[in-house]
Amino acid sequence: MSIVAIVGRPNVGKSTLFNRLVGKRQAIVDQTAGVTRDRHYGKTDWNGREFSVIDTGGYAENTDDIFEEQIRKQVILAIEESDAVIFVVDVQTGITDYDQSIARILRKGDKPVIVAVNKVDHGGKIYDTFEFHALGLGEPVSIAAVSGSGTGDLLDKVLEVLPQNQSSEEEHEIPHIAIVGRPNVGKSSLTNAFLGEERNIVTPLAGTTRDAITTRYNKFGHDFMLVDTAGLRKKTKTKEDLEFYSSMRAVRAIEYSDVCILMLDATLGVESQDMNIFQLIIRNKKGCVIVVNKWDLVEKETNTLKEYERNIRERLAPFNDVPVIFSSVVKKQRILNVLDAAAKVFENRSRRIPTSRLNEVMLPEIDNYPPPAYKGKFVKIKYVTQLPTACPSFAFFCNLPQYVRENYKRFLENKLRSHFDFSGTPVQIFMRQK
Repeated sequence: MSIVAIVGRPNVGKSTLFNRLVGKRQAIVDQTAGVTRDRHYGKTDWNGREFSVIDTGGYAENTDDIFEEQIRKQVILAIEESDAVIFVVDVQTGITDYDQSIARILRKGDKPVIVAVNKVDHGGKIYDTFEFHALGLGEPVSIAAVSGSGTGDLLDKVLEVLPQNQSSEEEHEIPHIAIVGRPNVGKSSLTNAFLGEERNIVTPLAGTTRDAITTRYNKFGHDFMLVDTAGLRKKTKTKEDLEFYSSMRAVRAIEYSDVCILMLDATLGVESQDMNIFQLIIRNKKGCVIVVNKWDLVEKETNTLKEYERNIRERLAPFNDVPVIFSSVVKKQRILNVLDAAAKVFENRSRRIPTSRLNEVMLPEIDNYPPPAYKGKFVKIKYVTQLPTACPSFAFFCNLPQYVRENYKRFLENKLRSHFDFSGTPVQIFMRQK
């Protein structure tokens, strides 16, 4: 998935534009320059194309010389890690020295740049945008991020310059398995154990892995692309620019993968950041296998494993059919079970069920428990078919799809899971007009 970075000097409206593009108030907006202390990541889509957006910021903190200390590093990293850059400027102040400095860096880079002239909130200010041609970065786009005016034209230009997505056949000739988790849970050790060699650097220090490292695994009847990723910290703990972009590469690896192996540290239990990573996997509709590493360090009693697994599944609810494997990478305990589980989840995610079989199974279930009436309206589901998507998705055709509630969609999903093996992979339910 393509990444678009929003750059610019403080207080030109980068976070406001970011919130507008991702469709929610995710980044803090304030009149004070430099309010964005960390970086924010979100997704947007336009005309059927989906891409990621980064809001860069935090460079007005603890320094008088804003540009020399922070802006330069921010912009250079944004250029390196993104596929396109939106350079936000302010029509009210015109071109400043900081704008000129950022423009010089952007002109030297090899990434396409779109100049977004913000705060053009009435027609008279459009004429003031022409001076931004002097930045030497092409035709500027007039926007008002607060109201959303002009953002459609901006997104049109973004799509023009973004690289075209490769076809799914080209991307996934063989399954991509991403190993993800918090820092220092043993991701690189697991990769090395799979490969049987010290391919990736392992140290006791969290954050050793900076890049997403891809290696082909072809042993024991398995053929995967294994991706060892940097540990994903909470945003508030991601201080270094390098570490932030390492996290972005890990997020990108999740988006690109078919199945994610989410590693937990058995000595620490399930923490909030583990759940955040799991939700990221589910939102991206990827298969998931959970590996509880360092199980050899846990003091055990009779039902320790059962209680631990039950606690994990309670935290994962309602996605509680994800395979959970307890292992010790150092002692190579049950690591082949991890590969077998990942292969099985990939098979489940790729499963295609004939329409005749679906209707044979699901229509009697629906007859036994039809959708409850809503506002005096009765919903009649006529038939069901599987959609041609990467993740299992099913369309139920009915007379009144708008009256089918989420709890009934959950019922349909549970019935599908009970008849067909979709363990470890999300299932999407769509109601369509018959």
